[in-house]
Amino acid sequence: MAGHLTLRVTTALAAAVTLALLTPAQAHAGAFGSTPVATFDYQVGGATMSIPTGCMFTHIIRGDGKKITYQNAGVDCGFVGALNAGFCNWRIDFTYADTDSKTYKTSRGKTHTECEIHPMRDNAPQTLPRYGKACAHLHINGVRRVSQCHNITK
Repeated sequence: MAGHLTLRVTTALAAAVTLALLTPAQAHAGAFGSTPVATFDYQVGGATMSIPTGCMFTHIIRGDGKKITYQNAGVDCGFVGALNAGFCNWRIDFTYADTDSKTYKTSRGKTHTECEIHPMRDNAPQTLPRYGKACAHLHINGVRRVSQCHNITK
């Protein structure tokens, strides 16, 4: 009798797992990713600024299908990176590309002349016209230094 009960429980558990796997997930989605900022030097007013190892560029996106409800990108530094003078003349852009990787929209950020240790930018909610990918790009002195992207799919 005990073996028969075990078989029923196992069968019921297998059925529950199968139903859970076949039930569609909620349409809400999000992505979070970080990319290391490579070490580099740049000039500001004749002074050489150095960005050491230890900084990460993070891009967060939330939404539902092609609808983006929240998007943010910024730099966080730790260890030696936290000791730098910051990022001067920085800008964060958001770009959107179709499934063939052709960029169809750019939301260009403001260039900030002040130096900040943790530059950050939010982007307005929006509905994209097509699937593809959304990327954030950090520019220093007009030079793209790091990018982080997420696929936007059905």
